[in-house]
Amino acid sequence: MKTTLAQFDHFISDKTIAVIGAGISNRPLIRWLYPKNNDITVFDMMRNDDERLLKIQRDFNNDGIDLHWSTGERYLDQLEGFDLIFRTPRMRTDLPQLVRERNRGAVVTSEIALFMELCPAPLYGITGSDGKTTTTTLISLILQEAGYSVHTGGNIGTPLLDRIERIHPTDRVVLELSSFQLMDSLPVVNHAVITNIIPNHLDFHLDYAEYIDAKKNIFRSQGVLDTLTLNANDEVSSSFIGEACGRTRFFNSKDAGNDATAWRDSGMLYLKRSPKSTPEVIIAEKDVLLPGSFNLDNLMAAAVTTADDVPLDAVRTIAQTFRGVAHRMELIREHKGIRWYNSSVDSSPSRTMKTLAAFRERDERPVLIAGGQDKDSDYTGLGAAIASTTTNIILTGQNADLIENIILQEAYLVDVNPEDLTLLRVDNYEQAVEKALALAVSGGSVLLSPAGTSYDKFHHFEERGEYFRRLVHAL
Repeated sequence: MKTTLAQFDHFISDKTIAVIGAGISNRPLIRWLYPKNNDITVFDMMRNDDERLLKIQRDFNNDGIDLHWSTGERYLDQLEGFDLIFRTPRMRTDLPQLVRERNRGAVVTSEIALFMELCPAPLYGITGSDGKTTTTTLISLILQEAGYSVHTGGNIGTPLLDRIERIHPTDRVVLELSSFQLMDSLPVVNHAVITNIIPNHLDFHLDYAEYIDAKKNIFRSQGVLDTLTLNANDEVSSSFIGEACGRTRFFNSKDAGNDATAWRDSGMLYLKRSPKSTPEVIIAEKDVLLPGSFNLDNLMAAAVTTADDVPLDAVRTIAQTFRGVAHRMELIREHKGIRWYNSSVDSSPSRTMKTLAAFRERDERPVLIAGGQDKDSDYTGLGAAIASTTTNIILTGQNADLIENIILQEAYLVDVNPEDLTLLRVDNYEQAVEKALALAVSGGSVLLSPAGTSYDKFHHFEERGEYFRRLVHAL
């Protein structure tokens, strides 16, 4: 049973509160909590003289928010005697200080867990190892197209807790949820999606089993009318079918599950709203703007999950117009007949190979701009993927030599003579865009897919993608 905002306000009125981390998600949390109870201590590992911390503290003080602080290397030493503790998402729940306080009687939670507890609107939750950001965005756009007021957040966009008073029962809330956010939360998610599960974040989780168990929390508190959408092609998540209390739905399957299903057949995407209903055509694959089989998976997951709430026309409209999430095969613009794509998120050879496969599926041969900082990656297969996708390659960045060498080694594996490739080296993105514009032809495309991190020139992949986008828009 969910908690109402009035119940929470009454509960919190006389509590001592600890907020661990003064980051992006917790600052709005602090601002929202303060009028309800100003006995708040903020814990953060930043040093007292860190300029970032000083700016955060000045911003709070300028707004009349007077907080207690515990900072520096031993910032958690003072975490004792609090009634309510909000942890930062990337903090393990078995941290000794948290275990001690929980055993003493403290409530340990997080901003996203509290939001889900208080949320008055039907909740869509999306998790998985791949595709959750795109699927979250697709579901949000489809619901908006159908006329709903939609609030999108969680691991994507902005925190939503400080907007809880403006969310109505007739709205829809769509959250991307990571394993970090789910591992100590049992939310009531009315429509849950698990895109797939493969080993991931094992530098944080004790093992793969713990990672899988965290993902399962997205459906463990569901009721009989709630839905769980699973990927029939994913061995791990599809095995959860007998564990959910509500209705189980599938994509990538024509006949699985006890509810709605979606699948591909002969170049078309289909939806069945129930096992006995007549199949409906969602859309032809060629009419989906976003390239790649994995994006067709994301679209089917979104169509199945929203089947109760929207007409298929809403799904079709978004499928035909959605250009992609920023920095993920994002279609920036078409200029002089040339499509410019930004996939700055491709910070490893494996991600670039996946993106290139999506372009090959469309028989699209883009001019490729690649290169970034190496992170001791395995480049095996990247050269063959590039040579089988394009003949025009522009390299820049710290790992340019590694990419060029693997292309020269592997081009023969796909029956391509390296001498038939145009392989250029440039010093910066300005030169890369200039050379790409000269190589591309009307009806063709240019793709930024770095196959390396951004840290040789940028703070993060978003900054890299934004810089590339500005250059393209300046053409």
